[in-house]
Amino acid sequence: MRNWILPEYISDVLPSEARQIEALRRKVLDLFTCYGYEQVSPPLIEYVESLFTQDDSALDLKTFKLVDELTGRQMGLRADITPQVARIDAHILNRQGVARLCYAGSVVNARPEGVLSTREPRQIGAEIYGCAGVAADVEAIELMFESLALAGLKSPRLDIGHIGLFHALANEAGLMGHRRAEVFSALQQKDLPTIRETTAEIAAELRAALLLLPSFYGGSEVLIRARAELPKLPGVTAALDSLDQLTAALELRGLVVHFDLAELRSSYYHTGLVFAAYAHGFTNAVARGGRYDSVGEKFGRSRPATGFSMDLREFSSLPFPSLRSGVLAPAGDDVALLAAIRALRSAGEIVMIDLGVFASEVSIDRELKWVDARWQVLPLTTAH
Repeated sequence: MRNWILPEYISDVLPSEARQIEALRRKVLDLFTCYGYEQVSPPLIEYVESLFTQDDSALDLKTFKLVDELTGRQMGLRADITPQVARIDAHILNRQGVARLCYAGSVVNARPEGVLSTREPRQIGAEIYGCAGVAADVEAIELMFESLALAGLKSPRLDIGHIGLFHALANEAGLMGHRRAEVFSALQQKDLPTIRETTAEIAAELRAALLLLPSFYGGSEVLIRARAELPKLPGVTAALDSLDQLTAALELRGLVVHFDLAELRSSYYHTGLVFAAYAHGFTNAVARGGRYDSVGEKFGRSRPATGFSMDLREFSSLPFPSLRSGVLAPAGDDVALLAAIRALRSAGEIVMIDLGVFASEVSIDRELKWVDARWQVLPLTTAH
């Protein structure tokens, strides 16, 4: 048996990739701090009841489950950190005002998102709790773009949708349960034949509106078309009004907005605005987010919330400043040598003790040598 074989869609993170992931993690968390976000670190494993904010079948299928030997209760490895952060906001912090929270950690998926996806993403994200206004959505999107710029993506495309449009039409049509979920799934795939089949018995106007949603794709003209062609339901009007406000604010910040009003590829807990960033060379969205105003309801406190997340491993193949070269120091107990090594490390230098180093395997370009009665850093000349 080859016991070094890893499960499908699971892989080791080797030094060069790990350096890039960690460097980006630190930079993005520092960026979040500059915006006033506080970091939280939920556990990797919890009772399954607290890993789902509601009856979320999609997240349930993605969650590895096991039995806790101490209690006999079912536990799960988290597949998404947002429900955990919602629990912290609602049940532990319990703040009256706005809470800006961020996180970075591994999640584990029982099923991969796509053919090229890993089942162990390194999720990093930021969330705002307690603000229902468009200003919070603007901040989340701005912060997402700043984070992607740190990863080396300068001009990703922003696609915006609004799940409220689907909910308003589905509620008016009386779509419930399995049938509603089937139409929702078909819209995600832009599968018009399935939409026609599953909505055959609802009012013609509402059926036509659901079939129109996938065609609303493009620039600001999409919102004008949607107002003219969709039913004048309160939920539809409210969703389009919020998209108009959001667009104006984003354009002031120099962001170009594309709309996809059938953009429903999100977690079940999203309730309104959804957005995604796409970039050349990437099959899937490089970051996703949206509004999830009822996410904390299960934990006893429903607060408006918005935010985004991305997988740090997605960016490990991008050109990234390499780790600076280090200094090779001889092994020994000489007091002056030890002091020189400490001084170099205190100054931020990388110092490797020579325990059998091959220069071709590590990044070193200098060495610490005893010259003129003192330890000096010189260009690497000794063969290793």
